[in-house]
Amino acid sequence: MEEQKSGKLRIAYIGGDKDSINLLNDYPLFELTDFANSILFVNSLKNNHQFDGIICESFLPGTSGIEFLQYLKIHKLANDIPFILTSRHEDEKLRRNAVANMVDDLYITPLSPENLEIRLTFLKNHKEFLRSARLENKPLHDYKIPLIKRLFDIAVAGTALVALSPFLLLVMFAIWAESGFKGKVYYISKRVGTGYKIFDFYKLRSMRLNADKMLKSMAHLNQYESEKVDEECPDCKLLGHPCSTLLIIEGKEICEKHNIRLRQAKINQSFIKIKDDPRITRVGAFIRNTSIDELPQLINVLKGDMSIVGNRPLPLYEAELLTSDEWGERFLGPAGITGLWQVELRGKKNVSLEERKMLDNIYARNYSFWGDIKLILRTVPALFQSENV
Repeated sequence: MEEQKSGKLRIAYIGGDKDSINLLNDYPLFELTDFANSILFVNSLKNNHQFDGIICESFLPGTSGIEFLQYLKIHKLANDIPFILTSRHEDEKLRRNAVANMVDDLYITPLSPENLEIRLTFLKNHKEFLRSARLENKPLHDYKIPLIKRLFDIAVAGTALVALSPFLLLVMFAIWAESGFKGKVYYISKRVGTGYKIFDFYKLRSMRLNADKMLKSMAHLNQYESEKVDEECPDCKLLGHPCSTLLIIEGKEICEKHNIRLRQAKINQSFIKIKDDPRITRVGAFIRNTSIDELPQLINVLKGDMSIVGNRPLPLYEAELLTSDEWGERFLGPAGITGLWQVELRGKKNVSLEERKMLDNIYARNYSFWGDIKLILRTVPALFQSENV
């Protein structure tokens, strides 16, 4: 096994773009090995050569960067090595395919070695953390909120509920009046928090009565778009034989490559965000934009289901799909009312799943009491941004 030179990242570059190769070769913090094609790289892996990152061009002789990544996954090669794709042009279809196939990142040339070094260092540490978590096989349900965090949660939630109770009663009356003095002013849904624990999640109602029944007819408005994937693998159909290892899923044969596609498509479809949602009432729009609808979650905090700061607990239909190592890490930290991605991405359009995943994982890995205090202070100005996340 090769030893890494001090302070340098060992990079495998796959492709023939001389400008990129020369640029990365000249960067003092990279130890670059360039491979003209994917076969040479695979042979290098089989000879136990070690790398901290893979930078691969989107078009390769006889194949593509995404198809090569699929090959690596199927044959369990370089699973824990960051894989970055490069392209000479912006291509939305390529970007969607990259996300669907769980490419770690996509860069447009000319490359920035400094940005690549920061990103590769983060990805390398992130994957090492996931690998160590798998080896430790630590049960998710063993997590307990640290005592100082729990005491802070009880003090803040209890004080806030007492102080805000007159205001909450006024808001609840407004919700009830707008609905013709019918129905409940709150709703309870099942959410998944820390360690995949399921609990009753409380929120003020911001939508019309029976809003859930309208959702199916509004699927085309979902901002988390996902590419439709046919049940039959197009590659197998083209070749006339299986393009990768055959699996038996729910009694049906499916190639491993297409099973990965279908699973990712399900994940993409699980997220729902609709701009100018017609189901939201006038009072509902106000309490959403000001996050007043979140206040009943203070009861969840007192019960110990959640913390003031943490990763948002997910609806069951989302959480049941997000069980991979990369998503599962978010459940190692506390669930909360506000958190890192709510502050960082609030008001931002076209929020990607990768951005949410990255920030959730960062919080789960690095949260601290004083870090929570800073996030709470940042939450206040974020409430006044124009769009809710």
